[in-house]
Amino acid sequence: MKIRGGMLLARALQEKGVSQVFTLSGGFCNPALEGFMECGIPVINAPHEQVAGHLADGHTRITRQPAVCLVGPEGFANAIPAMMEAWGERSPVIFITGSSTLKRQGSGGFKEIDDVAIAAPLTKYSVSITDGERISECVDRAWKVATGGYLGAVHLSVPVDIMFSSFEEDAMRDERPYDRSAKPPPRAWPCPEDLSTVLDLIKQANRPILIGGHGVWWSHAEKKLEDVGQLLGIPVFNVPYHQKLLGEECESYMGLADIHQYAPSKFALHESDAVIMVGTRLDNQMNFGNAPFFPVSTQVICVNGSHEEIEFNRSADHVLLSDPGAFLDALKTLSPFERQWFDINRQKRGEWVEQTIADIPQLEDGKVHPLQLALDVQEAMNDDDWLVIDGGNTHFWSEIAVNIAGWKGRKLGNILHPGTFSMLGVGVPFATAAKLTHPDSQVVVISGDGAFLSGGSSIEAAFQEALPIVVVIDNNGGLDCISQQQERLFANRRHFATDFRDIPFHTMFEGLGGHGELVETRDQVIPAIQRALASGKTACVNVKTVGHISPIVLATTSKRDKASIE
Repeated sequence: MKIRGGMLLARALQEKGVSQVFTLSGGFCNPALEGFMECGIPVINAPHEQVAGHLADGHTRITRQPAVCLVGPEGFANAIPAMMEAWGERSPVIFITGSSTLKRQGSGGFKEIDDVAIAAPLTKYSVSITDGERISECVDRAWKVATGGYLGAVHLSVPVDIMFSSFEEDAMRDERPYDRSAKPPPRAWPCPEDLSTVLDLIKQANRPILIGGHGVWWSHAEKKLEDVGQLLGIPVFNVPYHQKLLGEECESYMGLADIHQYAPSKFALHESDAVIMVGTRLDNQMNFGNAPFFPVSTQVICVNGSHEEIEFNRSADHVLLSDPGAFLDALKTLSPFERQWFDINRQKRGEWVEQTIADIPQLEDGKVHPLQLALDVQEAMNDDDWLVIDGGNTHFWSEIAVNIAGWKGRKLGNILHPGTFSMLGVGVPFATAAKLTHPDSQVVVISGDGAFLSGGSSIEAAFQEALPIVVVIDNNGGLDCISQQQERLFANRRHFATDFRDIPFHTMFEGLGGHGELVETRDQVIPAIQRALASGKTACVNVKTVGHISPIVLATTSKRDKASIE
């Protein structure tokens, strides 16, 4: 029996356990869509290919299992921003392009584009399937590359003539591996001598801190990180731009390792004698491992589960190739550290929370400060609700609010937000993915107005799939984060090309069949969000806020000649 290449593709992905596909349906992809339909794999049709990519990325980050983004040739160009966002967060999304005909490649075929070359720098593996009999082999290879070592997105280009042509249904299944189902990827186990050296260094420390990153999440080791912090009395920090690793109730969790958004982390970094970074990178957020972020006197130890990460962290004083979970298990064997160092970091966090709340200005006429909005959003939520953050200053203020609310006892189900590229417009797709994977949880997005304009069309997917989410818009009338940078950078102290008109976002939702409310004073915020949640509809609470410069923008634009946050 012979079947189309698209059916072979669908069956190969089904064999891997793919549970969700996102697409913008197109003619080039029809054989694959038919295959997904017959295999019983759910497919969500998004209003734009970038939205489909962000949905797949969000689904993958939440489930920690690859989802598929399927697009056509011209749609591939639209999906590139989502590919970049997934790449920055090590999200192993499977991007598939139904591409121009292989038979006439290089001759100006219909919608011909060199998608393989374009995707190469944004993925771990980008290849064109030039022989339909090798579809299963290519899927197997792509899956193992995506989920092994340094995780990341992959890209398969399937020419339309291969997609529609027929092949034996067991093509090349007489070759190894005979079993192509998904299996746990190989993990790096630490060399005993290297592990002993690192543990000895840590034992000699008096003021160690732990910084957890992406590798901890993808290794399913967040509970072990929490246990180490609690058992040994080590303050634990999280890298910026990543979903939370530890619950707010975790006593050892302090906040982001970000000296601007969480000032006590500066004290911890500068007073520490050993910084143990697990599953993270010495990139621009960590000042590339340099002073003054890390004092010269501090030992910087990087533990990573792949050679790619180890090579990235070349500036560390000590590196260890090890699966994060295996290393954290080894850390548990150490004796607890003196409690004084742990307690002073807890004290600093508590003082920071109270001072930050006290510093929120009381605005005239009940107008809304962006930090107060972020706090009120979480006040209106319940434990285990999901919070999604999107925007520039909205993102920064919300990160601060998450730490404050957590200290006060708010326990969120999880948090999703833009990654290292600060891609605007991911909020609604990520929230939709959260509701899809956690239908019994409430999902709230707090989004800047500019961020919503970047990805607002994605709200149709939430309506179409009956996945009610609540979008709270921090509406300050423009790209406030950029305006503030310009006002501190430009010689005339003005901003330029960053303002929006007064957009009635709430009526957009009403027109689509949802719930919408306009909020103009702070006392209206929490009741409006509660009504939106109770409506059971996809809803918008459009909050008029007064823009205020965030600590990170303030700190990184302190000189006119400093043009960027780096």
